[in-house]
Amino acid sequence: MSVISQPPASPGTADMNSIAETAEAALATITGAKAEIGRIIFGQENVVEQTLVTILSGGHGLLVGVPGLAKTKLVETLGTVLGLDARRIQFTPDLMPSDILGSEVMEQAADGSRAFRFIKGPVFSQLLMADEINRASPRTQSALLQAMQEYHVTVAGQSHDLPRPFHVLATQNPLEQEGTYPLPEAQLDRFLMQVDVHYPDLASERQILLATTGAEQTQAQPAMTSNELAGFQQLVRRMPVGESVVEAILTLVRSARPAEDGNSSDLQKLIAWGPGPRASQALMLTVRARALVDGRLAPSVDDVLALAEPILQHRMALTFAARADGHNVRSVISQLKAKLG
Repeated sequence: MSVISQPPASPGTADMNSIAETAEAALATITGAKAEIGRIIFGQENVVEQTLVTILSGGHGLLVGVPGLAKTKLVETLGTVLGLDARRIQFTPDLMPSDILGSEVMEQAADGSRAFRFIKGPVFSQLLMADEINRASPRTQSALLQAMQEYHVTVAGQSHDLPRPFHVLATQNPLEQEGTYPLPEAQLDRFLMQVDVHYPDLASERQILLATTGAEQTQAQPAMTSNELAGFQQLVRRMPVGESVVEAILTLVRSARPAEDGNSSDLQKLIAWGPGPRASQALMLTVRARALVDGRLAPSVDDVLALAEPILQHRMALTFAARADGHNVRSVISQLKAKLG
């Protein structure tokens, strides 16, 4: 007999009160963490917010920006502030899967017996920075893909669970393409958000100069523990989402796909392929997390609009004709947002 699953019921009054109390208690800690990160990272408020939202949503992030914009420093600071065991891998073309996952070595005991022992690789951390991820070969990228999606790795036929929480923050240089292996669409889709890191403004760059070239360097301090972070991630999933926000998410994501019924809009004719349901799931989680970071108990349509680009831009591509006419993914998303707003 088949069983038809029903959608979860809306939270009751008692549950809503519990969520509100938990959220108010969490807000002070999250606000403190954001402020502590801001003491170290200047002029990247949107990047800090989107990265925090990614982690509070329980996902992985792709940081795209030219070298020297403090991407590595941001991940290092996040590890300290959020109480996570953070490690870094510099991706290179000769990097092998075992360099990430770990490997088995033969050991000989005092009695002469021999046995294999698994030595864990750097992926066994709570926050992994994959620096210049597109410089690794597809074979190595696929090894990381399993860890990102399934939260365990398989070595010599044995499965090894990763620590929880587990997050990957990967960096990518958008300009230099020589000697790189572009990430396949399947792996890009595993990243909850693509966070674009831009140049700081004049005031922020002046602050960077004064703060980082002196004799004393500011050190980040922990603002929460990994267990508290795991609790906040569960809180995000319990937060209510209004019907108008759900409809906005569905309308936005579905409008970013090529039409299948032959009735394409002018914008859909520009799209070669678009986001799947994973994009809708990502928006449902991240709008809640953004509301929590901003001190609200429920998300709004404004959160959907604010997160549309980082959620969708790496999950869609335009046709050759559209690109030849000067269109790009960001401009198409902007037009889709305008219709939604």
